[in-house]
Amino acid sequence: MSSAETGRLLAALKGDVRFVGGCVRNALLGVAVDDIDVATPLLPNEVMARLSTDGIRVIATGIAHGTVTAVVGAQHYEITTLRRDDSTDGRHAQVSFSTDWALDAARRDFTMNALYADAAGTIYDYHEGLADLKAGRIRFIGEPRARIREDYLRILRLFRFYAHYGRSELERSALDAVMLEREGLERLSGERIAKEMFRLLDAPDPLPALRLMGACQILALILPGPLNFARAERLVASDSDCFFVPDPVLRLAALLDGEAPRVEALAQRWRLSSDVKARLEDLAGGREKIVSYLSIREMRKLLYRLGRARFIDRVRLRWAEDGKPSNQVAWRALLEMARSWERPVFPLSGRDVMAAGIPEGPQIGKVLAEVEEWWIDADFIEDPFSLAERLKAVAQAL
Repeated sequence: MSSAETGRLLAALKGDVRFVGGCVRNALLGVAVDDIDVATPLLPNEVMARLSTDGIRVIATGIAHGTVTAVVGAQHYEITTLRRDDSTDGRHAQVSFSTDWALDAARRDFTMNALYADAAGTIYDYHEGLADLKAGRIRFIGEPRARIREDYLRILRLFRFYAHYGRSELERSALDAVMLEREGLERLSGERIAKEMFRLLDAPDPLPALRLMGACQILALILPGPLNFARAERLVASDSDCFFVPDPVLRLAALLDGEAPRVEALAQRWRLSSDVKARLEDLAGGREKIVSYLSIREMRKLLYRLGRARFIDRVRLRWAEDGKPSNQVAWRALLEMARSWERPVFPLSGRDVMAAGIPEGPQIGKVLAEVEEWWIDADFIEDPFSLAERLKAVAQAL
């Protein structure tokens, strides 16, 4: 917020400009700031004109709602004109622009998101958001049910913010509103649901929020079927104990307690990317025997067949299924060995097979596959004589 890029942006706007929302909240908490949102009474066209005059690239990302994106160096800034919501349908709002900071604050969802700061660091707090932030209290601005009806995604945002920032119990009025309005989640797109859920799962410990969502009958609407909370809880605990970076997709896989068809249904509802869907299906279908006492030879064999990333995913899930804390050291050692493993290169090629008397054609691939299978079982033997003898035997047999 005090970088040279930000200074250039503020100088170009030459108006009453304040930082707002997550960047203010996170700066106050001492948490890394990823996105920088700026609010201004300047109209969108005026914002674009001033930025363009200063040579700043500007993109009309949501100009109908008063939002443009400025790009200064590698930093992106969302700049939104002060506004009020004139009407909403639970997903989208019709807005009108304003010059009233308090009116702009009143349309925001939670008190801790309605904090503004100017370039000098002065905080503007219209709804006691600073006190709520310090207390870890997630509180709607105004009447919770009315705020949820404006955008049903706020149901999921409530639990996401609770997972990341909550240290006080959620207000009864908020939980009552969530339960009364939960059917509105069906109106949300799968992409919006998935984005919120993955951000929730990225919290240091999302389990309390997820359990509360279950109690409020929210999870059954967006993540139907049985959920393996015990496995997810152990996965989260290992993240904390071993200082692993949270992996939302792996945590979702730990929660899911079903086969590939269930993943397929979830992928369609949440409109998951092909990569995320494939990873979840792979984990749901994994049947390899992976235990904490896996031998070095067995580990290398599985690593070669699965690849490092897939093997590590499976180890993390099997570890989460293991209820014995005393095995933690062995699981951790298995992970460390896997991360330092270098994939061996199969030393034979098609030319070697043809030199052994097999004519060019599909038989070459079959011979290579047979010898490679033997080579893997032999723990990637490096003896050229043994490889040559095996190749000769397979070639003669085929």
